[in-house]
Amino acid sequence: MASFWTGKRVRLRGIEPEDWAAFMGLAVDEERLGDLLHPPGSAESFRAWAKEQAAAKSEGDCFRLAIQALDTGKIVGAVGSHHADPRAGRFEYGITMAAGHRRKGYAAEAAVILLRFMFAERRYHKCEARIFGHNEASLALHRRLGFVEEGRLRDHVFFAGRHHDLVVMGILAHEFAQQHPASEPD
Repeated sequence: MASFWTGKRVRLRGIEPEDWAAFMGLAVDEERLGDLLHPPGSAESFRAWAKEQAAAKSEGDCFRLAIQALDTGKIVGAVGSHHADPRAGRFEYGITMAAGHRRKGYAAEAAVILLRFMFAERRYHKCEARIFGHNEASLALHRRLGFVEEGRLRDHVFFAGRHHDLVVMGILAHEFAQQHPASEPD
């Protein structure tokens, strides 16, 4: 039996110390996309962060994983869950892809693997994603995955010199199960 964390194109895995350069590249790509702007980090700060992540234990159902392409073995992105509330049955998730690896099916497959784990194994009821209103590619991806727009927070975040909308999208466990049956490979 193949690993639960391995799909046709990607494998989700823990972050290793040697992944620091890939995560430094993801930070640069996010800035180029017009996402949140942070001061540039040093190579040493990314080395320290990756080393810390590699040794860290997950906090409940909140964790971050590297997305590794099966064909090249390279880190092509990251996915994680956060703000997990087991009592309410709700969590948020986020995903980021390296610039050269977008629109290849990696993000969709990684998201399905993570959501399947959280819904089927951890028994959560709802997942939310918060997406910048100008990120049409991410909005389209989430619609294809079965998420629905639940609200738009107008001028909610400020970066790159102006305010931007934040779109809240959600999917319920039964909606996910209908669209992504466990018996079908994604």
